[in-house]
Amino acid sequence: EESQRLSESGREMFLRISRSARNMGQMITDMLELLRVVQVELEPRPLDMTALAHAVAESLGPQAPQLPIEVGELPEALGDATLLRQVLSNLVDNAMKYSRQQAEPRVWLGHDPALHAYFVRDNGMGFDMARAAKLFGLFQRLHANSEVPGMGVGLAIVQRIVERHGGRVWAESAPGQGATFWFSLPRA
Repeated sequence: EESQRLSESGREMFLRISRSARNMGQMITDMLELLRVVQVELEPRPLDMTALAHAVAESLGPQAPQLPIEVGELPEALGDATLLRQVLSNLVDNAMKYSRQQAEPRVWLGHDPALHAYFVRDNGMGFDMARAAKLFGLFQRLHANSEVPGMGVGLAIVQRIVERHGGRVWAESAPGQGATFWFSLPRA
């Protein structure tokens, strides 16, 4: 209501303050989510990872109907269904964000029996592996905020959940070649 009374410089400052407040609110929400993930008691059970992956794909699919999410056969895992759903959701959401700008974006969920690891792969912008050590750090981003939205918390949450299950998480990529995020879990 008061914007007409502000100078151009004042309006610019107000917009900057407003954006910063929204970002701070998102950071606080993300930190609370990370704290919840670290503190919640695990309830490991045998999980149908294929069904879980289909449920995640179905819930995230409407965000980008032009982006197919392909789910392969995934072996059962021993884990907490709520937390592992979050792992898949965070990884698929990232894959969607980073491949959305492709002419034919794609996301795949699968399992490699030789590595005993699940994966989420995309054909997006990828990243330089020289910077991969930063991937799972809190508030770490490899791409400018203007390119892809996010606060740099999702992969940190993924790593903590997978490690709490006794597994490990890693990534492979090259600029312009998409990315594959791998994670291992105890077998059911």
